[in-house]
Amino acid sequence: MTDSDAAETTDVIDSIGAALAEDRSALTESEAKGLVADRGLSVPDGETVDSPDEAVEAAERIGHPVVAKVASPAVQHKSEWADGAGVAVGLEDADAVRTAAEQIFDAAADRELDAAALVEEGVDLEAGLEVIVGGTRDPSFGPTVLVGLGGIAVEVLQDVSHRIAPVSTAEAVEMTRELEASPLFDGYRGSPAVDRTAVAEAIVTVGDLLVEREEIRELEVNPLLARPDGAVALDALVTLEDE
Repeated sequence: MTDSDAAETTDVIDSIGAALAEDRSALTESEAKGLVADRGLSVPDGETVDSPDEAVEAAERIGHPVVAKVASPAVQHKSEWADGAGVAVGLEDADAVRTAAEQIFDAAADRELDAAALVEEGVDLEAGLEVIVGGTRDPSFGPTVLVGLGGIAVEVLQDVSHRIAPVSTAEAVEMTRELEASPLFDGYRGSPAVDRTAVAEAIVTVGDLLVEREEIRELEVNPLLARPDGAVALDALVTLEDE
């Protein structure tokens, strides 16, 4: 799967420079996904749109069901934005897409926010394990990476493993094995084993980007849906600092 917005960008890494030139402290979700997709991570097919009509058209091209999200670097936690209007999942037809998009644009207008909407293919969360892969620039240690269970589980369980970046694939695999939730990667009570190496490769990618691009303050992929045959980045956040 590829993000069509990323595919249309001549050089997605230049989105960092463009954001800083616009005095932005964060990339949009589409830009952040383009950044990691350029390094080989799989992302859902999606399009950024500027109206409900465009959202309906994009959904027809992508294929239902789709997800609609508010798209703005000013909104980093979309599920908590505008009383839940920032994300709508499982949109099965044009009417559902139009309603969700109208709610996004109306909420943005009410808040005087210049926002677009991101329409993406729907992905079955039951088909894998939600993982967080992230990295930050520590004042003492420099670039560091982490992995843990994704979604809200990372906040509730705080089951994570850390390393100083860069890391090798072998080191990243070991990080996943240090988690108390490690048995879930190998299958548990009938659930299939997921691709631990694909998760490790995502950790390596995040670490390498932090090492190479000093403008990145924080990079988070949450959730990364680990599946038996790979992993897909369902959401991505990149915050910046202008050195």
